[in-house]
Amino acid sequence: MTLALDHIVIAVHDLEQTMADYGALGFTVLRGGDHPGRSTHNALVVFADGSYLELIAWRAPAPQERWWQLLQRHGEGIVDYALLPPQGTASTVAGAAQRGLQLEGPLDGGRLRPDGERLQWQTARPATPDLPFLCGDLTPRTLRVPEGPARVHANGAQGVASLAVAVHDLDATLARYRALLGDGADLSPPVVFPGSGVRGAVVRIGTSALVLASPRDPVGGPSSALAQRLATRGEGPYAFVLHTHDAAQTSAPLHAARAHGALIEFELVEAKGGAREARHDLRGTHIDN
Repeated sequence: MTLALDHIVIAVHDLEQTMADYGALGFTVLRGGDHPGRSTHNALVVFADGSYLELIAWRAPAPQERWWQLLQRHGEGIVDYALLPPQGTASTVAGAAQRGLQLEGPLDGGRLRPDGERLQWQTARPATPDLPFLCGDLTPRTLRVPEGPARVHANGAQGVASLAVAVHDLDATLARYRALLGDGADLSPPVVFPGSGVRGAVVRIGTSALVLASPRDPVGGPSSALAQRLATRGEGPYAFVLHTHDAAQTSAPLHAARAHGALIEFELVEAKGGAREARHDLRGTHIDN
């Protein structure tokens, strides 16, 4: 069973301003719509590899929702990520349960697009935030994740090369990923990143890589920023790298304020579609609180 990276969730205060700012950064931004039964509305940045960024905001307080809680406590930024189950959410949940990992779901969800199209999907959520949630479509995925010109960006962005995830216990997290992904899971052995005080591993998800990072040292050591991040915000995704055809984009990370708290870098890929080997090394351990 092969799961793909579906999307990365970025929680923001003002959706209209965020859409304008991401447009100014060279992204094509689509208005997504409203989530029935919730106070959320969203916008999408869709990539050629089929993954996307979800920019999500709230029209009214939602203290019962984890993403809203993170936004209120820590400000804008990356709050979660989802994998796409190839044979439906229920099948993936059942397979994970057989391997000892319990997921909450399937849970029905949906979105009402501005054109009136109603989308339906099922999600499933893990008990720990070091793992992603699942998002499997009931209506055609192309309705939720548009194709064509929507996936073309002025900054050359093509897709997600890597996503960094902060975790407390790397070995325990790797065991949970094995249970989630099942046969064929592509996980690297844990390694220590030289000079960083960080122990990490790479989980290959389709054309993307999840870079799991855990501090070896207490606060004050080389991995102080990562340890502090875990102490204040807990486990979860905190930065990602996008493939791009535009070499100029790779000179520096995007300014976090303009990206509304999301730490985003670019990795150059070959013009004819052959991706260069992404640098899944210490870049994935950089933290900006």
